[in-house]
Amino acid sequence: MRSHWFFVLPVTIAILCAVGCGNGKAERVSAAPPPQPVSVVELRPKTVPIFAEYAAQTFARDAAEIRGQVDGYIRKRLFQTGENVKAGEPLYILDLRPYQAEVAKAKGDVAQSEANAEFAKRQVALLQAQADLAQAEANEVKAQQDVDRLTPLVKQDAAAQQDLDNALASLKANQANVAARKANVDQTRLSTRIQIATSAAQLQANEALLRSAQLNLEYATIVAPISGRIGDSMIQPGGLVTKNSAQPLTTIVPLDPIWVRFKVSEADYLKRGGTEGLRHSPLELVLADNSSFPYKGHIENSTNEVDPKTGTLELQATFPNPKHVLLPGQFGRIRLRVREQQDALLIPQRAVEELQGAQSVLTVGEGNKVQARSVVLGDRAGSDWIVEQGLKPGDRVIVDGLMTLRPGAPVSPQPVSPQTLRPAASETEQK
Repeated sequence: MRSHWFFVLPVTIAILCAVGCGNGKAERVSAAPPPQPVSVVELRPKTVPIFAEYAAQTFARDAAEIRGQVDGYIRKRLFQTGENVKAGEPLYILDLRPYQAEVAKAKGDVAQSEANAEFAKRQVALLQAQADLAQAEANEVKAQQDVDRLTPLVKQDAAAQQDLDNALASLKANQANVAARKANVDQTRLSTRIQIATSAAQLQANEALLRSAQLNLEYATIVAPISGRIGDSMIQPGGLVTKNSAQPLTTIVPLDPIWVRFKVSEADYLKRGGTEGLRHSPLELVLADNSSFPYKGHIENSTNEVDPKTGTLELQATFPNPKHVLLPGQFGRIRLRVREQQDALLIPQRAVEELQGAQSVLTVGEGNKVQARSVVLGDRAGSDWIVEQGLKPGDRVIVDGLMTLRPGAPVSPQPVSPQTLRPAASETEQK
């Protein structure tokens, strides 16, 4: 019995091994996978524009801070936060009564000054002084006539000496009176000129005070100095506005056009011909969601020096913004067309694999088997790379399923469908 089991056991094990190995081989043969379907792009030379991209940010160049020019309590606020306002549109109305009273008082002072000036111009005192002088001169003439008449009569003893003496005394008195009246006329004339000048100066001063009071009354209604979108109000109705406050009441930012700033390297700046060379190139703005802003922009100016820390120069551009879609502070990218490349071979970015700084792609070779190809890439063209080395026209590049493919694996290539490339194409259009 023991020798029998020694004979049967090896034979049984050999048979089982043979059956098991045969079944495993059959299973492996029957489990061979079919060729995997893949989407491919066949390379064809084409002319493509080359763009340079720069990080950018929108900003409000001519933003205005709204401040009070007079003190007063806010009676009304005439805007809502975030709405668009036009230049000259009222924003706040302060308590007008103190300034209306100042205007009324100033108008009364002006009217009084005008009356004084008119009285001075009429020179009433001077006319009275001149009339008195004329009367004194007439009296002098009469006294002189009396002296002239009595003098020969006294010599002929036809008149008393006393009468002549009285006439001479009257003449001297009248002569003195005439001299006094002349001095009074000169004094009155000088005083009149001074009074006229003083009245005119007082009138001008009161008119200036009236204009100042009227300005203060106008300033009590705070209006928008520019057109744009207004921010939140820092002081609400009932609050006190002071002209020396450090905090503005609100701000207004103009949105059309919108300004965009971005920085270029010193080499790019020189290569593009400086600000004047860049000024004639239309700009495209790519927004944070990768959508392309529908309006083209143009460079307006640059700063006056290169940043020594970064070696870059800031350029500032404007974009039409009629719908006020863009707001200050948004980030995006500026795309600037720099040249066109002829006979370029394009592959989608997602078809490229990178390992330790080396780029490669998977292609469909002879017998529809996967081949790995090292490539040297050039500039970007939208969502594609321009291939400088490693591929040639007619090569079929695999664009999907890269993680499950290995070199030598059989595949079933299918031309890439528009639906498959739609996200990339859309991104290309947006950029």
